[in-house]
Amino acid sequence: MPEIGRLAHLIEHIHKCQSHVSAIFPEDTDETVTVSAGGTANTFGAWAELVDDQAVTLSSKFADNSGHIVAILIEVCSVTDKRYLLELAYGDDETVFVRNRFMKILTKMNVGHQKRVRSIEIPAGETIYYRLKCETASATAEVHLRYYLD
Repeated sequence: MPEIGRLAHLIEHIHKCQSHVSAIFPEDTDETVTVSAGGTANTFGAWAELVDDQAVTLSSKFADNSGHIVAILIEVCSVTDKRYLLELAYGDDETVFVRNRFMKILTKMNVGHQKRVRSIEIPAGETIYYRLKCETASATAEVHLRYYLD
């Protein structure tokens, strides 16, 4: 059993995980992050750094502080009715901290899909990568991420 000081620290950490103000990447409404699947159907593309259309990296947000990804919102998919699989990782060894499966379907409404995530801690100063695969080769998706820093 953890000692009292350690237990208090863990309780504070759990509280912060449950109640915090999330930051959003990319930061503005006219900015996008596009992720691309591999050139072969149902095969991951190469790991690539997560970058918005203004050349801002998600890694830059974690440059000085560790933190967590808490949600991924899928905004646009290039292919309808096909499954996608997204992985996020950090560091030179590509330590995977998020896996998310999604698809865009058209029924009565065309709505975005948000996946709540409880990622492991992303250490400060690490590069954050993604890779994507889809049932259709070279498919793309636009996403935004919610995160908080420790």
